[in-house]
Amino acid sequence: MTGKIRRENRNDRAVSEAIGFIIVFGIIIAGIGMVTLYAYPMLVQQQSTSNEQIMEKNMIVLQNDLKSLAYKTVPYSETSLNVGGGALTVYNMSTASPNAYFSIYDAQSQILNNNGNGATATNPLKFYPGSLQYESTGAQTELSLENGAVVKKMFAQDGSTMLAEPRWYYDSQTNTAVIYLIGFNTTTNDALGQSGVGTVRMALVQTNYTVYNLPTSDSVFITYNPNTNTDYSTAWDTYFTGTLGMQPAGSWYTFQTAPARVIIYTYEIMIDTV
Repeated sequence: MTGKIRRENRNDRAVSEAIGFIIVFGIIIAGIGMVTLYAYPMLVQQQSTSNEQIMEKNMIVLQNDLKSLAYKTVPYSETSLNVGGGALTVYNMSTASPNAYFSIYDAQSQILNNNGNGATATNPLKFYPGSLQYESTGAQTELSLENGAVVKKMFAQDGSTMLAEPRWYYDSQTNTAVIYLIGFNTTTNDALGQSGVGTVRMALVQTNYTVYNLPTSDSVFITYNPNTNTDYSTAWDTYFTGTLGMQPAGSWYTFQTAPARVIIYTYEIMIDTV
């Protein structure tokens, strides 16, 4: 009986290994693609959100330093912070357009803008505070320490919000309104900026206050004129109507009860480095 001889194809093992390698390699590439497509953008967004939250806390710390300088007359403050995912810039108290400013006047022209140098005072009083501003391109947000308040704005939105309020107030018992105007300047008279780890050094260089005893029923009007490039008017409008209880009068805001006395404090804060 003649037996049949079975011939084995020895290339079968190589084919199986090649197919297995292709499958494993394809799974790895697909996994990398999924991570790149979905996970990496989420990580970047999470990092941007984390940087934004850190800067919000930093701005609150700087606001507390500002309160110590202005309200407690501490002469100097120094704060180290990490500016991640953006840049921190100081804008001076320049009257040049398009810088933001506050306007204050009363109906009987008692509150005037003192131009100095013997010039005739004008109405209304205008104050250009400048700002200490953080911009994050990753989170698409802006944070500013402006006139004692911490305000926030999204790049793609028109509105803004106030994270920490200034120290303005109206005392109904004495019928007195107290307004604090705080401005920034730099030793170079130019904008200063930084990113990464840095130190913000601030010093109180000038302070002044004026008391206005107003005639009966003399209404006081206040408005915020925004920088057209960085508009925080929604935040300030909400502060005027909400916290101070003022009411709109056209583009201005006025106290519901006309104050008999208005005290305006002005401060100039010098920032020599950020």
